[in-house]
Amino acid sequence: MKHMEVVGVRVEMPSNQPIVLLKESDGERYLPIWIGAVEATAIALAQQGVVPARPLTHDLFRDVLDALDTGLNTVNITALSDGIFYAELVFSNGVEVSARPSDSIALALRTGAPIYADEDVIDEAGVPIPDEQEDEVEKFREFLDQITPEDFGRTT
Repeated sequence: MKHMEVVGVRVEMPSNQPIVLLKESDGERYLPIWIGAVEATAIALAQQGVVPARPLTHDLFRDVLDALDTGLNTVNITALSDGIFYAELVFSNGVEVSARPSDSIALALRTGAPIYADEDVIDEAGVPIPDEQEDEVEKFREFLDQITPEDFGRTT
């Protein structure tokens, strides 16, 4: 199992499908996992530290774990079969529960639990992106976020 970091949520074009992007902590491979819009929002809110007025489902799950004095030890992305990713939640009492990776990641971000991916999953679905290439992509995204039609000498 390889330790993974959550890079963030992106939208794949042209399908407009959200993905969560994980990266090997000690490597340059990224693991894109297609997820639903609700889960994408839950992950993005947790990454941004946004606390909703009322608990969302993943916040409720975290609160229930606290109330039961049980912790989430790890999230393990265990398999990829027919384009579907599988994960397991590993709790402090030794219980393991099968879960969707998107829900597992949203919960891990709320509890501080580490995320791991099976080496075979990364070998099959991982995408190598050298750090310097990711830096260039991020700089280009920032440029696109800040440019206006006036910058081209025209207004719409």
